[in-house]
Amino acid sequence: MSSACMTAAEAAGGLAPAQAPLQGFWQLVHGPLAHWARHRPEVIALQSEQGSWTFAQLHDEVQKRCQALIARHAPLMVLIDASQSTLQRLVDFLAIIASGRCAAVADPDWQPAVRQRIEGWLPFHPSTLDTPRPLDAFYTGFTSGSTGLPKGFKRHHQSWTESFRVGLQDFGPVVAQRTLAPGRISHSLFLFGAMQGIWYGTGAVMQEKFSAARCLATLASGQAPCLVAVPSQLLLMLQWAEHRHIAPIPEVELITISGARWMRDHTPALRKLFPRARIIEFYGASEASFVAWMEADEASSPQAVGRPFSNVEIDIRTDRSSTSEIDSANPSNPSSDGLIFIRSPMLFMDYVGDAHDPTAVLRDSDWLSVRDMGHLDERGMLCLAGRQSRMIVTQGKNLFPEELENLLASHQAIAQVSLHGQADALRGMQVHAVLQWQPGAMPPSALQLAQWLRERTEAFKVPRQWWTCSHWPQTASGKTDHGRIGKALLQMQVSGSSTPDLPALQPWQS
Repeated sequence: MSSACMTAAEAAGGLAPAQAPLQGFWQLVHGPLAHWARHRPEVIALQSEQGSWTFAQLHDEVQKRCQALIARHAPLMVLIDASQSTLQRLVDFLAIIASGRCAAVADPDWQPAVRQRIEGWLPFHPSTLDTPRPLDAFYTGFTSGSTGLPKGFKRHHQSWTESFRVGLQDFGPVVAQRTLAPGRISHSLFLFGAMQGIWYGTGAVMQEKFSAARCLATLASGQAPCLVAVPSQLLLMLQWAEHRHIAPIPEVELITISGARWMRDHTPALRKLFPRARIIEFYGASEASFVAWMEADEASSPQAVGRPFSNVEIDIRTDRSSTSEIDSANPSNPSSDGLIFIRSPMLFMDYVGDAHDPTAVLRDSDWLSVRDMGHLDERGMLCLAGRQSRMIVTQGKNLFPEELENLLASHQAIAQVSLHGQADALRGMQVHAVLQWQPGAMPPSALQLAQWLRERTEAFKVPRQWWTCSHWPQTASGKTDHGRIGKALLQMQVSGSSTPDLPALQPWQS
């Protein structure tokens, strides 16, 4: 067991936080920092290409900035300056939450008008609480919404400390090691990776700007046995390693993947590059934190995202039974997709701001749904069908675009896919597919693609119309911006041409 785990066990009265309710400083996201500053002062707590902080240095600087916030009666929520380096923003983040305030993490790519609008959402009155408590808000992050404005979500300390605890319980001591989190902290996954390294006392390596080459060099040096990444980063690392003939990297012991669906046909290549690593993919959401996880090597259906974390309950609610709780060990109707409701100590508090989003979560007492639909199979694995708001009813049947997007993305010529439904008097909705080709690929014809799909799925799911898009729109977190593509598709249907503010689409037949 790592030293982080052993010290945690002592602090929890002889039981590791993985096995007992959290006590004392373990209940706060920044809480263990002072402990590690005393017991591991020279260990590097945070580093990037811009420099590094030991635990002792980091604690001293956090305390200095914390006291300055208290002295000037800073407001209850403080927006972090997005123009600073990642390391400086992390120090500010820790100082803000140590002062009992809530840190709002801006995205560097926000336009001035967006930032001004969001600043108007934040409470301006001074904080009256300078001592943080486990159920106090500590973090406001922002995720893409259907309105075009970022959607703020607020979390309390317990929602993350409980995530750290259950990660240690379910993954084992391998997770309590130095972590490479090579993304912007405006993406909650990478902020979580940094705070996890602080909480475990092992430290985190960050990147000011993602570089596949620098990631591979860091991992090969043995500086970070754990890697937190989104699928697009891993694919770039695989491409770089292949082109540069990089030798396998046995120093990596754990890879956790989230942020988007991992295409498991790439797992063998990832396993070859990192032969000793446990490769874990997990399903979660900004509003729900951890939900389910699985080993990427495990044989399962393409829709499976794993078994619930040990502190998570799953309730599948169909139209026929809106409140029936399904036991994950004995699902009563595993083939019936319904809304996935979650109950756990890791759920978010509330949204921040005035941007109404019809795709926002549903709440029922202490249950929450992010409007994903799916079922629990006979093994207790959660299987995702797709997002409720994206479901297409065509020929009287439900089609979840995510299923077909994942299938099309496995075609060697296709880099990106976005599926949409357009009104059709005969079918209800007609399925349209928007594609981006792989660089240098020989694109198939629409007829060839349709035939390829018919050999792999049901005929009603095959798109009736095909489009291409060379400049693929993405959200701030690197996911496909299906909303903007949908607007461009509607514009094409109405006027036959796109507008400068929308992606340019071209019909595909060749």
